[in-house]
Parts: sequence; structure tokens; C-alpha cells
Amino acid sequence: MRANNLTLLTDLYELTMMQGYFKNPTNQTVIFDMFYRTNPCGGSFAITAGLEQMIEYIENLRFTEEDVAYLRSLNMFQEDFLEYLSTFHFTGDIYAIPEGTVVFPRELIVKVIAPVMEAQLVETAILNIINHQSLIATKAARVCYAARGDGVMEFGLRRAQGPDAGIYGARAAVIAGCVGTSNVLTGQMFHVPVLGTHAHSWIMSFPDEYTAFKTYAKMYPDSCILLVDTYDVLKSGVPNAIRVFEEMREEGIPLTKYGIRIDSGDLAYLSKEAYKMLAAAGFDDATIAASSDLDEYLIDSLKTQDAKINSWGVGTNLITSKDNPAFGGVYKLAAVKDTDSNTFIPKIKLSENTEKVTNPGDKTVYRIYSKKTGKIKADLICLADEIFDPEETMIIFDPVDTWKKTKVLGGTYELRELLIPVIREGKRIYTSPEVMELRKYCQKEQETLWDESRRLVNPQKVYVDLSQKLYDLKKNLLEEMSEKALD
Repeated sequence: MRANNLTLLTDLYELTMMQGYFKNPTNQTVIFDMFYRTNPCGGSFAITAGLEQMIEYIENLRFTEEDVAYLRSLNMFQEDFLEYLSTFHFTGDIYAIPEGTVVFPRELIVKVIAPVMEAQLVETAILNIINHQSLIATKAARVCYAARGDGVMEFGLRRAQGPDAGIYGARAAVIAGCVGTSNVLTGQMFHVPVLGTHAHSWIMSFPDEYTAFKTYAKMYPDSCILLVDTYDVLKSGVPNAIRVFEEMREEGIPLTKYGIRIDSGDLAYLSKEAYKMLAAAGFDDATIAASSDLDEYLIDSLKTQDAKINSWGVGTNLITSKDNPAFGGVYKLAAVKDTDSNTFIPKIKLSENTEKVTNPGDKTVYRIYSKKTGKIKADLICLADEIFDPEETMIIFDPVDTWKKTKVLGGTYELRELLIPVIREGKRIYTSPEVMELRKYCQKEQETLWDESRRLVNPQKVYVDLSQKLYDLKKNLLEEMSEKALD
């Protein structure tokens, strides 16, 4: 992996457009918005992730001699343009919503303000990084919510779509709530807990199951989770685990972090029966971990069945977001700076699909919280220069179904601007918190959602409204475009 130079991690058309801008010459300053349109996994929100890697990408954005030589070999680019690339560096500004934040459709996650060639080049990598990591973070948040406070371990490295997805997917999963990961490289790179037990092959390599358990317990007495389904969970695995735990107790070894893991079969039935056996032997505080193709729906079902599982190892369905494998973020031009007036001229993209019509102009996002509950009332997309007084009553409305309006009384709400500056004139001005700090922040973020918006099936959506000023601007631009189409 070219960890420090992802400059050519881009679609070819970004480079051909860059050369087009270079040759015709215009390098006007523009604004691009990165946002998504539909919540993943049938939920009502998403969790942002990937900002730190995106900033590192911008910091290391440069064309090496090898990069330029490769582009020359394509016979598509002229020498003056290649010479320009050889000294290229990003000079623009970037605003973003911090990692671990709850976000909703249509609102800006990243805003890029830069000369058009620079803003065009970074499109693909920004989408690649933010889309993937936000997807896995969102999936992990759902899985952790289903576990209802139990620890969820990210176990997906061997099923991830390559090393990069495994490394950064695990990081995103921890930000969104997982207690740790099996991925040792992620642990080293990002200082997150690494977790694991042993495989069936460990058991099978010994003459018998008891000997395998006993050997493992001697090596790892402070982290003794025994895999009990290699042969027979209730007739062999659990009895042999209990025998080892009894011997540890007799030897005076503290049983602080111990238990069993079940990786197959009817997890509800087996965990209940295993718990009865452990409790009868005086080990009612033992961890009962489960794995085996888990996702949020199966975990929720097992909880409903009163399964005696209190630790969950989730792999394939989490690290790949198997039921929803793409986040769907897009990157759209929102404004172009007028060289004469130095103001931004709003731009809008039309579409036959209403949901694909973009919001024009230089914008920001505010979150409206209820002072009484601390919960989110709505989000407000507005123009960047708009100022709101939380002591004044605010009327918010759905930008599609405009008759749906809500009055938010002055003094009853608080406002928070979500977008923060992270890059200024090409230089980092934002220091990312450590992953475990982001995890704490993300947990607090999710607590600002109503339970009705967190449920796994048919959740209540959170409204993302437009300010009156932005709505009027959008409406006027649409009318102008419609009139031109009739000429």
C-alpha cells in the first residue's frame, strides 16, 4: 500500500478535466460539496468516519517523478501540463464534519473550496475514503445498538475486501462503538484494543479437548476464553471448560476475564444451556461470547430470545456491510467565485429525479437541539453567512414537502455548527483525537438521537431542513433554469 502517496488514487477523468482547465485557461476558485442521499442499511442516520485519512491524503498530495513518467506513458497529457503536475500541491480550504458525528442525508460532510483543478483532482479519493469508512462506522453503530450494552468485537479482517478495507474498516468500527478488533495492525496503527481467543485448529492439534483448554489456560490465565464448539458444545466443550476453570480456582488463579465462545449451532439454546451448566458450577459470571455470521438483526433476535450471550464477535457482515455494500456519497459543484466581485455565484444541478437536484451556494450545517432533552430536533442547511439567534423563534420546514413546518420557540433550543475547518491554504489546522476518544464522542452523539430514530426497522427519520434564504435561492435558480429551457 502506498500509504503516504495516494495522488494517483483517482479516476482518469479527473486528470483529463484538469488538463482541460489548464489548457483553456481557467483555474477559478470553486466550492464542491460531498454528501449522501440515502441512509445506509435502512436506518435513519449515518456515522462519519475517514476524516483523518482524508487529511493525510491532502497533506501528501504530490506527483512524484514516477507518477509523471507514468502519465506521460499514457500519451494523453501534454508536456506543459505534466510540468505543472510536477510542482503541484493543494492550496485550498476544506471544511468537514468530525469523525464519529451523527449525520443525515443531503447535508455536507465535506466542503472543498479550492482552484477548480485542485478541487477536481481530490474528488475520487475523498469519496473513496469517506464513503467506505462512514459505511462501516454506520453498520457498526447498528450492530452495537442491537447488542444493548454488551461488548462487540470486530472480527472481520479475513473477510474484508483487502488490507486497506480491513485496517480502516476496523478503525471505523471501533469509532462507532466496537470495544476492539482482532486486527493487530489496526491496533498498532491507531492504539485500539486488540482481542481474540483461539481457533478450532488449536483444539484439533491436541490429543483431546481438555488438554487443549488446559494448555491455553496456563498460557493466558488473565484472558481465558475457550472455544467450546469444536466437537460438541454441551457434551464436551462446556464440561471440559468447567473442568479447567475449577482447576484454576483450586490453584488460586484469579478468574477475572474468562469464559467460553460458541461459534456455531443454535446460539440461543446453546448459550442458555451453557449458562445453566456454568452457573451450577459456580461460574455464573463467566463470559459467554458468540460469533458465527452475526449481524444486527440476528443479535437483536437473540436478545429477544433471552440468549445468555454477553459478548459478540462480528466479522463478515460488519466489515463488508454485507446487506448494504456502498455508502453512496457524491461530490457536487455548488458555487464558482466571480473574479470581478470576489463573491461566490451559486450553481445547481438539475435532474429528472427530484432527490438528485443539488443545494446551491456556499453553505454550512447547523444542528438544532432541544434544551430540555438534549435530543436532536432537526438539522438546518443554510448559507455560510447566515446567523441565527437561539433566543428567537425559528420556523423550519421540509424542503420537499414544504407544508410540513415546525415552530421552534426561542430560548428552547441550542444550535451547533457541524462543519469545522480542517485544511486552510493547503495546510492541516485540525488535530484528530485518538480513536478511543472518537469512540466516546460517537457514543455521546448517538445518545442525542431519539430511540425511535435508532431502531433497526422502520426508524423515524430526522428532518434536514433548508433555511428560508437557501430555499428561496434554490427555488429562484430552478425557475431561471426552467425559463431558459423554454426559450
